[in-house]
Amino acid sequence: MKLLNTVDILIILLYLVTIVVIGLVLRKRAQRSKDDYLLGGKSIPWYMLGLSNASGMFDISGTIWLVTLMFVYGIKSAWLPWIWPVFNQIFLMVYLSKWLRRSNATTGAEWIGTRFGFGKGAKLSHIIVVVFALVVCLGYLAYGFIGLGKFIEIFIPWEVVSNYVPFTVTPEYVPHFYGVIFTLFAVFYSLLGGMSGIVWADVVQFAIMTVAALVIGYLGFQAIGAHPLSVPDGWLSPFFGFELNMDWAQIIPEVNDKIRSDGYSLFTYFFIMMVFKGILVSIAGPAPTYDMQKILSTKNAVEASKMSGFVSVILMPIRYLMIAGFAALALIYYEKLDLMNSAGNIDFELILPTAIKEFVPVGLLGLLLAGLIAAFMSTFAGTLNAAQAYLVNDIYLKYAKPNATTNQIKNMNYITGVVVVVVSIVLGFFAEDVNSVLNIIVSVLYGSYVAANILKWHWWRFNGEGFFWGMVAGLLAAYFAPMLIHVENELYLFPVLLAVSIIGSIIGTYSAPPTEEAVLKDFYKNVRPWGFWGPINDLCVAENPYFKKNKDFKLDMFNVAIGIVAQTALVIIPMYIIFRQSTPVYISLALLVVCLFLLKKFWWNKLNEKLD
Repeated sequence: MKLLNTVDILIILLYLVTIVVIGLVLRKRAQRSKDDYLLGGKSIPWYMLGLSNASGMFDISGTIWLVTLMFVYGIKSAWLPWIWPVFNQIFLMVYLSKWLRRSNATTGAEWIGTRFGFGKGAKLSHIIVVVFALVVCLGYLAYGFIGLGKFIEIFIPWEVVSNYVPFTVTPEYVPHFYGVIFTLFAVFYSLLGGMSGIVWADVVQFAIMTVAALVIGYLGFQAIGAHPLSVPDGWLSPFFGFELNMDWAQIIPEVNDKIRSDGYSLFTYFFIMMVFKGILVSIAGPAPTYDMQKILSTKNAVEASKMSGFVSVILMPIRYLMIAGFAALALIYYEKLDLMNSAGNIDFELILPTAIKEFVPVGLLGLLLAGLIAAFMSTFAGTLNAAQAYLVNDIYLKYAKPNATTNQIKNMNYITGVVVVVVSIVLGFFAEDVNSVLNIIVSVLYGSYVAANILKWHWWRFNGEGFFWGMVAGLLAAYFAPMLIHVENELYLFPVLLAVSIIGSIIGTYSAPPTEEAVLKDFYKNVRPWGFWGPINDLCVAENPYFKKNKDFKLDMFNVAIGIVAQTALVIIPMYIIFRQSTPVYISLALLVVCLFLLKKFWWNKLNEKLD
C-alpha cells in the first residue's frame, strides 16, 4: 500500500497552517463592517477577485468529474461542461456583470428591492430568492463535500486510521467522514477572514494549482510521446454525429457502461438540449452563489466586467493542462489504476485520485494534494460566504434585528456559518456520488430558476408577484417532475420546468399591478438594460430629452458569440497540446487570436464609454 511520504505530509500541513494564518490576520478587517465581511469592503482589485473566482471554480469535485469525462469522451468532453453552463462567464463578461454591479446591492435578494420596490410582491420575491439561494448553496456544499471525501480516501485508506477512531464507519460513508474533517479547516478561515480572507486563500491555492498543472501536463505530454495511445475512433475529434458512436468494447469494455449510465449516447439531442438550456440560464444571470458575491464585491461596473472576463482567461488553460495530463496518464497506464471503490465496484470518478497516487512524484504529490484540498476549501468557503450573506443580510438584518451592532452582526455571521456547515454535512450523507448531485443542481434546480430571472431583466411589466410565482412554480416542478417523469438524464426535464415556470411567471405578473413607476425608472436609468422597456424608456425621455436607451443588443450578442468561441479554444488547445496533435493546435491558436482581436476592438475598447 503506497502511503504519503513525510515530505508530502509536511507540505499539506504547511498549506493548512498558511490558511489558518490568513484567517487570523484578516480577522480584524473583516469585523469592521458588514460590507467588509461579506464583500471585502468593495475595495479588492478586479484581477484578484477574478483569480479568486477562478480558484473557486477549480474545485476538486468538478476536476474529478472533468478528468473522468475526458478519459471517457476525449476531445468531445470539451462540450460537456456547457451543462453548467461554463459559457455563462462570457455573458457576464459582456454585459450582465455590469448590469448587476450597478445595483450596489450586497446580495441577489437585496437586489430585488432595486427592481421590484418594497411592496408585497417584492417581499415575496425577496423570500423566494433567499430560499433558492440557500438550497443551491447547500447543494454545492454537499457536492464538494462528497468529492473531497472520495479523493482523500485514496491517500489515507480507512484501514490506516480506523484503529484510531472510537467508532465504526461503514465503507460507503468513509468519504463522508473525511469530508467532515477537512471541512472544518475551510470553515475556520472563511468564518474569520470573510471575503478578504477567502480571496487571499484563493490566491495561494491558485498559485499551487498552476505549478501542479504545469508539471502534470508535462508528465502527460511525455507519456503520450513515449507510448502508443489506445482510444476509440473519434476520441481525438471534437465533432460528433447524432449518436456518440464511441465504442470502448475492444479496449476497456466497462467504459461503455459508463457512457450508457451518463445518458449521453444520443449526443446531438443531448447537445441541443444543453445549449438551449445553457443560453437561457446564462441570460438569466448568475445564480445567487459565490460568483454573484464576487461580482458585487468589485469596485465598479467596469471592473465587474473585467473580472468576469479574466476568469475564463486564467482558469481554462491551467485547469485543462491538468485535466488532459491526468487523462493521458490514466489512458497510457490504465492497468496500473485501482478503480475499485469501498463497495467493490468500478468507479471512474476515482481516475483522478488513483492517477495522482500512482504517477505523481514525492514533493509534487504533497503540493498537488494541498492544491486540490485547497480547491475544495475555496469552493466551500466562497459558497459558505454567499449563504451567510443571505442569512445575515436578508433575514437577520431585514426581519429580526435591523439595527444590529457590528458586534452582533459578527456573532450572527459565525452562528449562521456553523449552521449552514452542519446542514450541508447532513445533506452530504445522502449524496450517492459527485455526478448525481451535479445533475440535480445544474439540471433541476437551475431549470426552475431561468424563466423568472430572464424576465426580471428584460420585461418592464414583470413584477414581484410574477417573480415569486414563477420561482415557486419552477421549484415545485423541480421537486415533483423527477418523481413523475423518468428520464435518462435530468437535463431532459428542463423544458418541462421551464414551461411550468413561465406559466407561473405570466399568471403571477397579471395577478397584480405593475411595479411603481418611480422604481422602474430608477432601475432602468441605473442598470440600462436592453429588452422590452418601451413605456419606461418613454417616461425617462419625457423627463430628460437627452436620455438614450441601450441599443447594444446586437453588439453584445456578437461579443458573446466571439467570447464563447475563444473560451472553447482555451479549453481545446491544452488538450491537443498534451495529446501532441500539432495541426489542431495551430488551427485553434489562429482562431483564438482572431477572437481576441475582435474582443479587444468591440468589447474591451468600449468598456469605459459604455459603462461610465
